[in-house]
Amino acid sequence: MTKVAMYNSKAEQVKDFELNDVVFATPINKEVVHQVFTAMRANARQPWADTKDRSEVSGGGRKPWKQKGTGRARHGSNRSPIWSGGGITFGPLSTRNYKQKINRKVNNLATRMCLSDKLSGSKIVVLDKFEFSGKTKEVADLAKKLLAEVRPTLVVLNDEANAENIKALRNIKNFNIVRAQDVNVLDLLNNQYLLISEEGVKFLEKRLVK
Repeated sequence: MTKVAMYNSKAEQVKDFELNDVVFATPINKEVVHQVFTAMRANARQPWADTKDRSEVSGGGRKPWKQKGTGRARHGSNRSPIWSGGGITFGPLSTRNYKQKINRKVNNLATRMCLSDKLSGSKIVVLDKFEFSGKTKEVADLAKKLLAEVRPTLVVLNDEANAENIKALRNIKNFNIVRAQDVNVLDLLNNQYLLISEEGVKFLEKRLVK
């Protein structure tokens, strides 16, 4: 079992906390992590771009001029794609689906890999519990003592987080709050540090060891 230092809300070390090696000592495979990361990015993508073809743009259904005798090229409709204001040929449509299927076991494996990478880089800070009085200054002082530098930090909250804890945490500029059941590869890669409670660790271990 891997051990990590556990702190209280005053940044005082309480004890050494054992982590499950199945979750926090998983060999890292960058291809697996990249596959899940790319799929999650694609699933979050919204198909905003949309164009109209010649059947959808406004315009006359009659010929712009007669077929012969004008000296000009023949045209059948001013809705043609070669006309200004005409329809678009093969343009993007809002009906496009970017969704990619993510296998649940592969998703959990990639999450374990990201957690293992955080631990190997000493980027995980474990608290015995989140216990703040709602004052942001308490959390700011804690961050200065436990986090080596000001970087994006993923704060993992479990059911023990009350309104006072959330109020104290949400005002820190680089803190991104997420529920333990929602922690994923995208969150872990987009944040340099991980701040989590003992209960949060136990929840993650139970969720990912299946």
